[in-house]
Amino acid sequence: MLVGTVIENIWATRKEEGLTGLTLLVIQPLESNLEGVIARTPLVAVDRIGAGIGDRVIVTQGSPASFIDSDKKIPIDALVIGIVDSVIERDWL
Repeated sequence: MLVGTVIENIWATRKEEGLTGLTLLVIQPLESNLEGVIARTPLVAVDRIGAGIGDRVIVTQGSPASFIDSDKKIPIDALVIGIVDSVIERDWL
């Protein structure tokens, strides 16, 4: 999983049948300290929970992302699974 910020919406009027009705967002992954430092290039993720531009989100990637429908596997490799409300920093040392 990774944490990132939604930076754009993607509008696609024609897409794979399994993607019909799903929202596509561009996510900018962040460093693990969550301070907004860019970690790598943006990625496209499916969103079914209603994230918007500027939201900090949790994204899962790979095979787990493709099983959002219990009946069939769909062609995606990134899925928004949560919107971050806050981060509680702890000093573990």
